[in-house]
Amino acid sequence: MWTRNFIFYFGARTISLLGDAMMPVASALAIGKVYGIAGVGYVLALWTTSAVLVMVFGGVVADRIGARRLMIGADVIRVVTQGVVAVAFLDGAPPYALLLVTAFLSGTAAGLFEPGVNGMVPLVSRDPQRANATLKIAEAVTHLAGPALAGVLMVVAGPVFVYAVDAATFLVSGVCLLLVRVTVPKPGPSDVLSDLRRGWEEFKARSWMWSVILVWVFWGVLVVGPYVPLSSQVIGDDYGWVMAALGLGTVLGGLVAIRLRPRRPLAAGAMALSGYVAVPLTVALGSPLPLLMAGHLLGGCALALWSVMWSTSVQTQVAPDVVNRVNAYQVAGSVAGMAVGQALAGPVAALVDPRDFLLGSALVTVGVVAALLLIRPVRRLGREPREGAGPDRRALRTLDRPPPAGR
Repeated sequence: MWTRNFIFYFGARTISLLGDAMMPVASALAIGKVYGIAGVGYVLALWTTSAVLVMVFGGVVADRIGARRLMIGADVIRVVTQGVVAVAFLDGAPPYALLLVTAFLSGTAAGLFEPGVNGMVPLVSRDPQRANATLKIAEAVTHLAGPALAGVLMVVAGPVFVYAVDAATFLVSGVCLLLVRVTVPKPGPSDVLSDLRRGWEEFKARSWMWSVILVWVFWGVLVVGPYVPLSSQVIGDDYGWVMAALGLGTVLGGLVAIRLRPRRPLAAGAMALSGYVAVPLTVALGSPLPLLMAGHLLGGCALALWSVMWSTSVQTQVAPDVVNRVNAYQVAGSVAGMAVGQALAGPVAALVDPRDFLLGSALVTVGVVAALLLIRPVRRLGREPREGAGPDRRALRTLDRPPPAGR
C-alpha cells in the first residue's frame, strides 16, 4: 500500500486534516469570545452551505480535469482565506462581515476539494478499505492532536498564530498533491448538464446510498450541526481535551477497521454507530471531565468504523469514471442538514437549554441507527460490487471495481 503516490497523498491529507481539526476549537473560542454562540453558528453554517452549493459542480470538474488538480486549486484558495483571517485578528476583533466572506470562500474551496477525496483513494491504493482505515487513523491522530494544540496555541499565542498555522497546512497539502502522479482517463465529449445528470442517475440508482443520505439529513440538523457551537459553550475550557478524546477514539476505530472485514459492511457500520450516543449524552448530563472523555472516546471509535465502511462501499460500488460526481452528490446531501443545524444553534440556545437539546440529540442518534438497520438495501449490501448496480448494468459489472494502483 505504501507506494510513492499513497505516501504523498497520505501526507497531503494528514497535514490538511491537522489544520481542519484545529479550526473548530479555534473558531469556537476566538469567534465565540467576540460574537457568541450565534456568531460561531452562522460562520460555520455559511461555510457548510457554500461547500454544499458548489460540491456537485466540483464533482463534474474533478471527473473532467482530474481530482488532484482541483484539490490543489482548492488548497491555494484556503491558504489565502485563512491567511487573511490571521491578519484580521491582529486587531483583536475582526469585522464580522470579513469572517463571513472568508467562511464563504473557504467553504467554496472545501466544496471543490471534497468530491475528489474518495475518488483519489482507489487511484493510489490497491486496497481501498485498508487505505481508508489508515487515512481514518491519520484523521483521528489529527483530531487527537489538533484540538489540544489549538487550545494551547490560543492561550499561548492567540488566534493569529492558529489561523496562520492553518494556512500553512493547506500550503503543505498542495505541495504534496503536486508530487502525486496518477493518470486521469479523458472523458468523452459532454456538457455540464449532461455530466450532472449522469452523476444524479448513478446516485439515484443506488437505493442504499440515497436512503442513507436521507437519514443523514436528520443526523446533521439535530446532532452533528449544532453540536460544536452548543457543546463548546457547555464544556468550556475543557473542550479541547474532550475533542482530543474523540480523536483518540477515532484512532482505535481506524485500527479495528484495518482488520475487520464484515460481509455486510454498512450493516456492521450502522451497529457500531450506536456507540456515538455517548457523545451528546455525556455533555447533556453535565458529566465530569473523565466521563466526558470516555464517552467521546467511545463515540469516536463508533464514528470511525461507520466512516470507513461507508467510504469503502462508495469507492468499490461506483464506476471510476463517475465516482467523483456520485461522491459529490452523497457528500452534499450528507452535510446539507449540518448547515441547517449550525445555523439553528444560536436561536436554539436562546430558546432551549443547550443540555436539553443535546439530550434530544442522543435520542435522535438512537433513531438514526435504528433507521439505518431497518433499510433493507443497507443491511444487505455486501463487500463486492453488485452486478447490475446502476443504469448501465453490463458496464457497471466492469467499472464498479477499483483500477490498479498508479492509474
